[in-house]
Amino acid sequence: MYGAGILKGLGITLKHFVETYIEDIRYLGKRYTPEALPQRQGPKERGIFTVQYPFEKLPVPENFRYIPFLVYDDETGKERCTSCGICAKVCPPQCIWIVRTKDPKTGRPRPEPAEFYIDASICMSCGYCAEFCPFDAIKMDHDYELSAYSRDELVFDLKKLLKPASYHAQIHPTDWKREEEARAAKAAKKAAAKKARKG
Repeated sequence: MYGAGILKGLGITLKHFVETYIEDIRYLGKRYTPEALPQRQGPKERGIFTVQYPFEKLPVPENFRYIPFLVYDDETGKERCTSCGICAKVCPPQCIWIVRTKDPKTGRPRPEPAEFYIDASICMSCGYCAEFCPFDAIKMDHDYELSAYSRDELVFDLKKLLKPASYHAQIHPTDWKREEEARAAKAAKKAAAKKARKG
């Protein structure tokens, strides 16, 4: 029958339209409140819901991942990255470049990056770099507003990549807590071993 596809498409649109008002009645005017957010973003939600972006932004889940960032300690201001190069090796699209710092007197490499670049136009946000980093120095960000006028602006250097550990704790509270507990346990084990050697 001619026009069956059009009628079917219009029927789906009409269904969403009606479901929108049914959901509004079900929430009794609370659909647009922050308390209703988990239900609104849930799989059982029906109808149409408009977010007034960019004035209103829905929070992203904790496991959401976008372009990586480098972590530095709030207290010392020191980067956690030792420029070991594991992140660059495991990166599937090869979008990470690292230049290791050299000691000016001896010429030997030092465990800190002199330069660190991530090309955001190539990065596929897979999270391998964060997963394989043995120092918890690189983490996946939640900032998805990275538009630029030229591709050169999407090559991020140390200045753009470095963020405090408190920022990581804010966007990934569960991971941060687990990492801190593991770090504390490791420090306690090291202190106990040192004490045993002295005693």
